Amino acid sequence: MAAAAHYVEVNAPAQACYDWWRPLTRLPELFSDVQSVEALDGDGTRTRWKVSGPAGSTVEWEARIVEDAPPRTIAWTTVDDADPDVRNSGVVRFEDKGGSRTGVEISLEYRPPAGKLGEAVASLLADPQKKVERAAEQFRTVIEAR
Repeated sequence: MAAAAHYVEVNAPAQACYDWWRPLTRLPELFSDVQSVEALDGDGTRTRWKVSGPAGSTVEWEARIVEDAPPRTIAWTTVDDADPDVRNSGVVRFEDKGGSRTGVEISLEYRPPAGKLGEAVASLLADPQKKVERAAEQFRTVIEAR
């Protein structure tokens, strides 16, 4: 399983940061590979993810929020009945730094599907660390523009 994490401080209160992340449906704004994150229930606890794969393919899975502690933490993972070859989990932590500043740590883990498609997806996602770093910087830009 590949993993990546990045920490950034932003000029925004922790609650505003948490509120931006909590639907998870905004993640395509941060991760260019993520086509969509669709809420499958009323509170957005269960979601369907669509991620761009090689040669125009799409990899899909369902995830659920497993920890929701406003305004400190949001964590999600693929659901147990999802394709066992596709695993994804993440956690975002928000630390109030005072004076409307917040430390934001984004941590992601994934295991691409097995087989030929899996190899292609793995090469597509070859540098998850850079993707998480870009996402963190993009989040800073978005939240500070509010």
